[in-house]
Amino acid sequence: MPILNWLTRDEDIRTAQHVPYRLLEEVPDSSAGDVGAGNMLIQGDNLEALKALLPFYAGRVKCIYIDPPYNTRSAFEHYDDNLEHTQWLAMMWPRLELLRDLLAEDGSIWVSIDDNEGHYLKVIMDEVFGRRNFIANTLWQKVFSPKNTARHFSDDHDHILVFARNADKWVPNPMPRSDRMNKGYKNPDNDPRGAWTSGDVSARNFYGAGRYAITCPSGRVIAGPPNGMYWRVSEERFWEMDRDGRIWWGKDGNNTPRIKRFLTEVKQGVVPQTLWMNTEVGNTQEAKKEVVALFGEVNFMTPKPERLIQRIINIATDPNDLVRLMRNSGKYRIRSAVSHVRASLNSKHRISDVFITKAARTIQQTSAAKFQQATMTTRLHRFAERGRMRRFF
Repeated sequence: MPILNWLTRDEDIRTAQHVPYRLLEEVPDSSAGDVGAGNMLIQGDNLEALKALLPFYAGRVKCIYIDPPYNTRSAFEHYDDNLEHTQWLAMMWPRLELLRDLLAEDGSIWVSIDDNEGHYLKVIMDEVFGRRNFIANTLWQKVFSPKNTARHFSDDHDHILVFARNADKWVPNPMPRSDRMNKGYKNPDNDPRGAWTSGDVSARNFYGAGRYAITCPSGRVIAGPPNGMYWRVSEERFWEMDRDGRIWWGKDGNNTPRIKRFLTEVKQGVVPQTLWMNTEVGNTQEAKKEVVALFGEVNFMTPKPERLIQRIINIATDPNDLVRLMRNSGKYRIRSAVSHVRASLNSKHRISDVFITKAARTIQQTSAAKFQQATMTTRLHRFAERGRMRRFF
């Protein structure tokens, strides 16, 4: 398998081995909720925080979502997003290795990224997680209108790279059916089995028993399927379905027959797709409004909407699964989106949320979060087990 080489690669791929194990120091004054719930909010260098979690959670985490710096050549208040390419790769590799070791055999990792580093990220994740464990490159439509000021193309989407710890054991949860999907189901004949839609009784695929004449209830004779087509079922099976009320002839009994498919018999879950529209999972403007609702101001240009995180958790986890999220503190100014998601899911997920901070950097106090100066390498905060967390104490 091709690998990616960079100047400090040999040193960087061994970095995780040399990271010391740190003790997590609980800060009772900044804790809330049930101590035994197992939920954690960790402030500190995330590489050291990840290593500190390994003795407790190695091989146990069902879902990991990370939102690393995109390396957009920008400078933000809380972190530098203008790294030299080699530095960015050096930052990502050891963290991906530790994250891999946290995953359960049936777990998955989801990584948000854009085109600045996305293709390089795919290559190093192929090496760290194994190319056969690549699941999908999901595209999230992050804006709802084109950027007319763009020099070449309007950048309308982000990537979310999805890898499994073991693709043979990872099974995604189906997406719930939407109202739009169910809209076409009606019940014009008051069938006791409920709403249904109809499908064509003919198909292009060759079927040896799929050519025969059909007589409609009105007496009209249909000599056979359309040219180049075949009936989907044999003649015997067709009349069995008719006796069971599964053939629709139209109101007057004179139409070409169609097969009735009942909503109650349709698979209720939908296979996840790789194109996520902003109407389904939100966009950056929606995310900014969520930030304003929480903190009264927008403090980061590209936050992630709660509906996006909710979809990931819905697909990748079940109740009581262990979920881990990692992001730079600037991404939401330590916002409580996770608590909102948990409340909306009405779930019992155990969540470990790791924020990147720099030693001796003061995290600005807000109405939703009050942190002391980050002089300790790693600090642990527990957050509420139930519903929406309004304040971090």
